[in-house]
Parts: sequence; C-alpha cells; structure tokens
Amino acid sequence: MRGKRNFHLLSQPEVIIIPMIDIMLFLLVFFMVSTIYMVHLNTLPVNLPAAQAARSETKPTVVSVTVNKAGHVFYDMDTKPTAGISERVKKTLAEKPETIFVIRGDRDTNYADITSVLDSLKAAGARHVSLAAESGKR
Repeated sequence: MRGKRNFHLLSQPEVIIIPMIDIMLFLLVFFMVSTIYMVHLNTLPVNLPAAQAARSETKPTVVSVTVNKAGHVFYDMDTKPTAGISERVKKTLAEKPETIFVIRGDRDTNYADITSVLDSLKAAGARHVSLAAESGKR
C-alpha cells in the first residue's frame, strides 16, 4: 500500500498589500505629471502680440457695506455712519464698473435695514452684490 501524503497547509496565504500601494502611488504621480505636459501639447506655440485693449487679469474691487445692530450703514472703511450710500456707490461704479459689493449685516440687525441697503445698491446700479456670513458658527 502506498503511503498517504499530508497536504495540509501549514500557514494561510498572505496578500502583501504594501508593494501594491507603492505602485498605485507611483501611477498617481506619473499621471499627474504627464497631464500637466499634455495641456501645452494641444496648442501651437506662438508669440502673441501686445494690445492696448487687452484685459489684464486683475482682482475686482470689493467694497463692504456694513449694517450694525442699530441699523447704521457704514460704506467700506468709514468709521462714521453714511447717510446715503447711493451717491458713493454711483461714484465707485463710475470708476470701476465691475466692483463687488458685500453687505455685512450684524446678526441682530433688523431685516428691513438690510433690505433698504439692497434697494439702495440696486437703485445705484450695482450688479454684483453678495451677503457675508460666518461659516460653521450658529
């Protein structure tokens, strides 16, 4: 009679994952670097002429309009309340038409005060108006 062989595994097979992680990181870096150079391959290299009418990439002017708890309106960095902001807004828009106005209203400000500021900005011709808020705090 033939002898029986014992084919029991002594240990469980292991999957070594660290080399696979190394390869994945290498591939990620490779594709990130290669796509940077692909962007320039889609255009022909030329020397562009200079033009006076060309727009430069400038940051737009941001003007803050602050409404405090008492309903007083402060234009930009003024320390005294501004009586009517419409004239100041018109002057600012005449100089820089793409000005962005940010309304910063106190948490306890009356809603009607914020609405009157919005109406004043709209009447003065402001097109870019946003409301400021704190993130994450309640």
